Amino acid sequence: MTNPVEVLDKEYVWHPFTQMQQWLTAPQTVITDAEGIRLYDAEGNSYYDGVSSLWVNIHGHKRKEIDEAIKEQLGHAAHTTSLGLVSVPAAQLAQMLVQVSPKGLEKLFYSDDGATAVEIALKMAFQYWQIKGKSKKTKFITLKSAYHGDTIGAVSVGGIDLFHQVYQPMLFETYHVSSPSCYHCKLAEKASCHKECLEELENVLKEHADEIGAMIIEPLVQAAAGMLMAPEGYLKRVRELTKKYDVLLIADEVAVGFGRTGKMFACEHEGVSPDFMCISKGITGGYMPLAATLTTMEVFNAFLGTAADKRTFYHGHSYTGNQLGCAAGIASLKIFETDKVLEKMQPKIKAASKKLTDIGAMEHVGEVRQCGLIIGIELVEDKKTKKPYAWDKAMGGEVCLKARAHGLFVRPVGDVVVFMPPLCSTIEEIEDMLSILKQAIHEVTELGQSSGCDGGLF
Repeated sequence: MTNPVEVLDKEYVWHPFTQMQQWLTAPQTVITDAEGIRLYDAEGNSYYDGVSSLWVNIHGHKRKEIDEAIKEQLGHAAHTTSLGLVSVPAAQLAQMLVQVSPKGLEKLFYSDDGATAVEIALKMAFQYWQIKGKSKKTKFITLKSAYHGDTIGAVSVGGIDLFHQVYQPMLFETYHVSSPSCYHCKLAEKASCHKECLEELENVLKEHADEIGAMIIEPLVQAAAGMLMAPEGYLKRVRELTKKYDVLLIADEVAVGFGRTGKMFACEHEGVSPDFMCISKGITGGYMPLAATLTTMEVFNAFLGTAADKRTFYHGHSYTGNQLGCAAGIASLKIFETDKVLEKMQPKIKAASKKLTDIGAMEHVGEVRQCGLIIGIELVEDKKTKKPYAWDKAMGGEVCLKARAHGLFVRPVGDVVVFMPPLCSTIEEIEDMLSILKQAIHEVTELGQSSGCDGGLF
């Protein structure tokens, strides 16, 4: 018998990144509860939350400290506007975020999600150069296969044709340069490819620096592109080149921030301090929608002036600095400290890496990519040639549904199965989740067991 909530959903809800024709005809999982790193459906089944509820959950569901922080804030105010008023938790969280961010990021602008954080950085960078009298610096550099969100500005600096090509007539022009995350290169060729990508970037900067205002980059990992990993040293060199040619650097840490890579922020791995850093997802521990764009005093001071100077940054959201979200964010940062989250991650990362060795050796796994607890498992039809499966086979979706049948909820990006567990997961839980994933890959790719996915879900 169909759950009445599922009936309502299918009658009224349009789901993100979902072909709804297939969704409407297939049975769906109705989640009613969540606790720790597990989700529970209306039938009483339990699932590991293997993608942290789309990369946002850090410390687990129903985390007492965050629950209590939100309840306590409800006793004061759920939300008051940031236009003309000061909020206690917003001010406190801003201080805490600046303290844990890369050196030089000293001012923070709140928003609602990752895409809006990126939009703010783009607009700030654009207006900064107008204020500085360099009105020609209106263009942006982005990497091929980039993903920075789904609003028009964020799509303009994106580079995934499947997501972005249809909107091309609406987008502003950018310079797209090659990504060094070319995982199809042979290992011996990756170093030279890395060098070629940097040379291409410098050539574009050298020729067009007078019209380029900023470059935007996902530090270390291009997540939505299939967890593509940049080679060591690439990010640092990008920072050096953008400084050399007087171009601002925007670091999109939405997916990789808050411990995912093994450090609080991915930029820290190479000692990079960007001019802007966009954060969201893990900012509240997966509890509330909240985002922030951090920037330097140099950028902030450029916007100061009288009303007559018209330097005000005219941008805002109704729920900017929402008090419940900020209270959750404060509690989440405190947990990082009290639970020593980052320190405890290292053995977890090593345990995952060990389990992934076996998965990487499987007949239809082309490559396993890992950065901290960000993991992508690429499925291929032919391991030697890395020939991909036909798109309509939806092998990534098939494996994920098979894993769900075994008690693990994960989602793919195409035929790359993404595994990003909550950071609070124990070594034993990580190993168990990866064992389930290995079994699901075996059953689908080697035994030919179908989950009935035609691509509509994914």
